[in-house]
Amino acid sequence: MKYKLEFIWLSLVTLSLFAYIMGQVEYFPKLFSILLLLGTLVKGQLITDYFMGLKSVRLKYRLIPTLWLGIVISLIAVAYYLPYEASY
Repeated sequence: MKYKLEFIWLSLVTLSLFAYIMGQVEYFPKLFSILLLLGTLVKGQLITDYFMGLKSVRLKYRLIPTLWLGIVISLIAVAYYLPYEASY
């Protein structure tokens, strides 16, 4: 179990470093923003499942933070892509 949590922690660090590097890139295509948002969703799910301890509880309790994060990421994606659509 300990090594599993260490692997999850290293995955979170890797995803965070990926997000930081993508933030430093000057040319930022739409694909990178989609990857960034998906990485954020994966990080949130890993934190919810393993560090909050919701992996072994009923599905309805696991869905609350997952749906909340999905809604927030969807709203960020809509706000990010609105200026692209308005400029055409």
